[in-house]
Amino acid sequence: MKTKPMKMKIPVCARALSFLLLLGFLQLSEAQQPNVVFVLADDYGFNDIGYHGSEIKTPTLDEIAASGVKLENYYVQPICTPTRSQLMSGRYQIHTGLQHGIIWPEQPNGLPLNSPTLADKMKESGYSTHMVGKWHLGFYKNEYLPWKRGFDTYFGYLTGSEDYYKHLRGYKGTFKQFLDLRNEHGPVKNESGHYSAHLFTQKAVDVINNHDEKKPLFLYMAYQSVHGPLEVPEKYMEQYKHIKDEKRRTYAGMVSAMDEGVKNLTQALKSKGLWNNTIFIFSTDNGGKPMVGGNNFPLRGEKGTLWEGGLHGVGFVAGGALKSERSGEVNKELIHVSDWYPTLVRVAGGHLNGCLPLDGIDQWDTINKGNPSKRLVLLHNIDPLYKKSGAPHYPDLFDTSVRAAVRYGSYKLITGNPGPGKWTPPPSAQSYSQALDADQSLYFQRETSNPKNVWLFNITADPTEHHDLSEELPQVVRVMLDLLSKMNSTSVPVRYPPDDPKSNPALHGNVWGPWE
Repeated sequence: MKTKPMKMKIPVCARALSFLLLLGFLQLSEAQQPNVVFVLADDYGFNDIGYHGSEIKTPTLDEIAASGVKLENYYVQPICTPTRSQLMSGRYQIHTGLQHGIIWPEQPNGLPLNSPTLADKMKESGYSTHMVGKWHLGFYKNEYLPWKRGFDTYFGYLTGSEDYYKHLRGYKGTFKQFLDLRNEHGPVKNESGHYSAHLFTQKAVDVINNHDEKKPLFLYMAYQSVHGPLEVPEKYMEQYKHIKDEKRRTYAGMVSAMDEGVKNLTQALKSKGLWNNTIFIFSTDNGGKPMVGGNNFPLRGEKGTLWEGGLHGVGFVAGGALKSERSGEVNKELIHVSDWYPTLVRVAGGHLNGCLPLDGIDQWDTINKGNPSKRLVLLHNIDPLYKKSGAPHYPDLFDTSVRAAVRYGSYKLITGNPGPGKWTPPPSAQSYSQALDADQSLYFQRETSNPKNVWLFNITADPTEHHDLSEELPQVVRVMLDLLSKMNSTSVPVRYPPDDPKSNPALHGNVWGPWE
């Protein structure tokens, strides 16, 4: 059976979006500009929020989500830096050079300076801009620091992970640990012992309480929770004594501590009188990692993979600035983390002048009015440095040994090595860490002899990726490989420099920070 060829759309660019804005697609005076609070959780699994049926209790997140719009066809990137870079730039990894992995603290790397960040655009629109928490977008030069990239104030850590209490991060290849906690004025050395979910919430509440209401507020709250290491005050674990797996039990406590933090954050907004004119966004940065307590049931895969468990994220939008009739809606339109950039610039009454072409799409009418999503194509990634052994099946179209994935409508194509494809079982009272560990070992054994490097799924009909259609629908495969090839032709070179020994914090006062 022949498959009708699909017409491909090029993602909308900044110029077109700017034109719509300038035509008056949305005109907001400063008095009408809503406050925007964006809360980003770290490594938060699809099955780790109450309203997805989790045994982890998230009463605050559940209540806020129920008052707003749950995004149930929402996508992020499989790891930390890529999601954060697309949030702040509105651009795919292939257009920022961050296609491969994360930014390691020893690398002279960062989100390119050639286009304004979301914070830059919000500030340009008259917002007071503040960030609390994890940056992870580079810091080797001063100009890459968050307060140089559009944020008026900053409090948090610059690297990808650290101790929750001591705020220390190890230097690669040594047993030495160094402080990674600072604000826009310099290192903060007096918060050792202060659990990060509590500390960051306190700082965010301070931002809200001290906010000058003459300006609208943009607050980006990037929690450390619930990324490893698994650490939480004992009191948050007491309600989870029935969970026998120690990692899962600790992880559950970490989620509860974050949920409490969000409660304190929203209460501060209400006490200040800001909630009724606030857009509140909650998102994960990627899927959960079962070996450190996370769970993505019923999705396939985990953090770091191109399966749905790594990409299909928890997300919702709430707040008094949403239309009241949207309350309680479950939105199943396709939305991606890169879409927040043009969406929030529009909400702010701003423009996209000065931006490089965007891959994000304005989704405000999809969220606030229930209109169909304008997004038909979604590039999950193309990583030319990550190749799988084995001959490509379609060498005339795209090198299928390259790790890549793309959505076109309901279809999702994966090439190369997508990562472990385990269907993680739902958590239970029994320990499952050992079983997962064994499964991972079997996966890597299988991969050494498995020549397969093309998969095709209908995600609408098969969201758990059980039925590979690549052999049944070869024409669809060819169309999507051609799409990957065309998108790849717009890629910029990968930015993944070797470690720089000058990054060693021992050379810079025993604190992580710029070295050039």
